[in-house]
Amino acid sequence: MPPRFRFCLTRTIWLKCHLYLALLFGLFFALMGLTGSLSVYRTEIDALLNPELLIEQPQSQPVSLDIVLAQLHKHHPNRHGAWTLEMPSTPNGTITAWFEKPAESVDSYYAPLMVAVNPYTGKVISSRFWGRTFTTWLLDLHTHLQLEASGRNIVTALAVLLMISVCSGLYLWWPGLARLSQAFKLRHNAGLMRLLLDTHRLLGLLSAGFLLLLAFTGFHLAYPSLLESLTASSGMGHGDAGPAVSSTSKPNDKPITLSEAVLVARGLFPSSEVRRVTTPAGELGTYRINLRQHRELNQHHPFTNVWVDRWSGQIRGVNNPILFSAGQIFTTWQWPIHTGEAFGDWGRLIWFFTGLTPLALWLSGLTHWLYRKGLVQDRPIDIPGLGRTAAKKLAACSYRTHSWLMQKLEPLVILAIRKVAETLDRYKK
Repeated sequence: MPPRFRFCLTRTIWLKCHLYLALLFGLFFALMGLTGSLSVYRTEIDALLNPELLIEQPQSQPVSLDIVLAQLHKHHPNRHGAWTLEMPSTPNGTITAWFEKPAESVDSYYAPLMVAVNPYTGKVISSRFWGRTFTTWLLDLHTHLQLEASGRNIVTALAVLLMISVCSGLYLWWPGLARLSQAFKLRHNAGLMRLLLDTHRLLGLLSAGFLLLLAFTGFHLAYPSLLESLTASSGMGHGDAGPAVSSTSKPNDKPITLSEAVLVARGLFPSSEVRRVTTPAGELGTYRINLRQHRELNQHHPFTNVWVDRWSGQIRGVNNPILFSAGQIFTTWQWPIHTGEAFGDWGRLIWFFTGLTPLALWLSGLTHWLYRKGLVQDRPIDIPGLGRTAAKKLAACSYRTHSWLMQKLEPLVILAIRKVAETLDRYKK
């Protein structure tokens, strides 16, 4: 078979693969991307929809965690078991107390109780169940399509298919070294469909690396045990499961308090930040203190963990990420990379826009396919005309804004001048 024919045959196969993946699963790719983009800012969206979750007057010092725990037991006296207190990431945020298996949702796939507590007063603000708020419902849609375990398997398969789609798109984009410069052009003088196809190719190229990274990390977050076994990092997946560390001391009538357990844990890492604390469950339970050291990528679920015996106050276990192996570090990086928190605020913003690209790619590709089928007509694009129209609209908007400002500011300016004149007259007298 001649090399040219083999190349054309291979390209045809990849083109069919790319096309059918887009037609069959493109909408699901777009849904995963859109829900992921919104979930990047789910804390901010939740606070926007529930203003009571923002503390209007933050104070310099929060109350003791023992007061917070006492208020939780007062408002939920029948919740017997471990509570996990997640510290706020901003001064005006609330402490989120998690109770993993409430009786109301014990049969649900995942529906813990979430209690918002004012960190400066200890007052309980709200009690909600996971999946019954907009942001948690949205995140469930992103992680398992609201279909529980079977949905999680579907989402994992979609991650693999997305990686195949991205790789096939990169292969189809490659024009060869001789025509490489032309592959970055956006030809606006050849009609709307030509511009749409060029935009589809360029956007796919720019987002390919990010989409591959998101699909890869998402796959391993869905099946953490697979990566843990490959990297010899058992218990290092996302979440707070971790190793089971039990108390070895005899129960007594003088257990240490939660604040004392935190103090003991911070003694090992004095410059760390307290992110989460979990209370003991049963007589053999221990306090689990999640601390975050300065260079840890994980913001909300750090792996600097200390287990403190509540009966003796002794340390029963320690996780120090500085001592992790390369495999353990790679495993613990999956969650912060997937959410964008590993790269700070700019990383989250880039991840937000990256999540929108599957929708843009699907719509542009689908429109061009419909055009090839004769179902959509091409049309010319007048870029200079669009520029003139945009300039006229911008000028009109600026004029209206200027007029509105003058109407509002003119009386204030006149009043200020009068006040200054009256002050000067009184000074002369």
